[in-house]
Amino acid sequence: MMRLWGRKSSINVQKVLWCLADLGLKEGADFERIDAGLQFGIVRSPEFLKLNPNGLVPALEDQDLVLWESNTILRYLASQHDKNKHFPSDIKSQYGSEKWMDWQVGTLWPALRPAFLGLTRVPESERDYPAIQKAYQEANQLFSLLDQTLASQAYCSGKQFNIGDIVLALCVHRWMLLNESFAKQTGSRADLKNIERWLTQIKAETHFQEFAEKELNIISK
Repeated sequence: MMRLWGRKSSINVQKVLWCLADLGLKEGADFERIDAGLQFGIVRSPEFLKLNPNGLVPALEDQDLVLWESNTILRYLASQHDKNKHFPSDIKSQYGSEKWMDWQVGTLWPALRPAFLGLTRVPESERDYPAIQKAYQEANQLFSLLDQTLASQAYCSGKQFNIGDIVLALCVHRWMLLNESFAKQTGSRADLKNIERWLTQIKAETHFQEFAEKELNIISK
């Protein structure tokens, strides 16, 4: 049985749980999940650091294979556990999805992350509000690139839902939640109709609702 390490409030663990669910794999039957990170600790223990020397979640064990980096885990699950061909595997769709996954981790999340951490992990008295708003507005500009793509196709890589949509949709969801919870601090959220259509479709057709946050997990110190 596979083993997944990570708390459900982590966006990177949410990616993996959502992918597993869409593949028809169930926690307790097809894989075991162990809470780790933040209030659960574990990630700095010698045992966990043998799995992921970064001390971060998620980490996935599948027999003698150990993986970390959430987007890599998604690629692995789609290639090795997609028995019902839920995700498209043709070259055009695969690499159309891959480019957005790399963009999410290398371009989008670094822009949005300072706003997210600044408003949910940093004590209010220590928050740099100009930097938070700057980061959020930069994310607005980046999301417009995705919106342009979704003007001419249903999903990030074409006609069919793909793993790239998973990593993008969770970022979009946090972007929206930040503005709903901290409208003054983030400034306005860009009005991107194609993204809204796409996210509504994903909510209706996938397991998104089971794993996306209903509200922000704000840690007060």
